[in-house]
Amino acid sequence: MRGLFIGRFQPLHLGHVSIIEAALDEVDELIIGIGSAESSYTPKDPFTAGERMEMLLGYAKERGWGGRLLPVPVRDVNRYSIWVDHVVSLLPRFEKVFSNNPLTSRLFSDAGFEVCSTRIIDREHFSGTAIRELMMNNGEWQSYVPVSTSRLIKVSGWMDRLNDITNGDR
Repeated sequence: MRGLFIGRFQPLHLGHVSIIEAALDEVDELIIGIGSAESSYTPKDPFTAGERMEMLLGYAKERGWGGRLLPVPVRDVNRYSIWVDHVVSLLPRFEKVFSNNPLTSRLFSDAGFEVCSTRIIDREHFSGTAIRELMMNNGEWQSYVPVSTSRLIKVSGWMDRLNDITNGDR
């Protein structure tokens, strides 16, 4: 059985990881829909879809999951009435959707998919917004992301980009 989990992963953090791990207890493969794939180089979405894919694949490698995770970029269409059909057209077949977002859950449920709620882990700290804020303010953000993600962000120079992007926005 194959499942779907959609997120922006700006960046991949341990809250995402807890959902991925719980989902993999229920399905053989998990498609990771990288939402807002067209957005990058902004304070809200600093990382490209390819960079977010690298974060996810690095974590899968770190965990030894081989081909169990399938990250796929998903562009926004900004029309809820066609969004599920749009997502389905981009992805391999899946049977279950993992989400805590009420709108995402409703849209997939109305389209006939089984939707599984996942537990939220310390949303105050495990949110992309909070982690990016720590990154921009030289706070301690590394403990909120997988080791592979922290390493990738550091060695790829993405912190410099984040600082350049947000320098005028604070």
